[in-house]
Amino acid sequence: MKPSVGRIVWYTNLGDKDGKYPPQVIAALVTQVNADDTVALKAFYPTGLFDMPSVRQTEEPAGSDAARGKWCWPARND
Repeated sequence: MKPSVGRIVWYTNLGDKDGKYPPQVIAALVTQVNADDTVALKAFYPTGLFDMPSVRQTEEPAGSDAARGKWCWPARND
């Protein structure tokens, strides 16, 4: 699928390096599709909103170490 403005995606945040706060999956809204194959996201954290101007997509499962700092499409429950 191709990202477009207004789509809901999953963003895996970075967590911290010592593992006290592991990466977690956050709902995010695509606010812009950039020319370099990245997107701008507005992430919906429980404590507030966070804007990210340039985030790469991943095919890795949301929440995995490989998905840290990237977005992916939500899993489908067929």
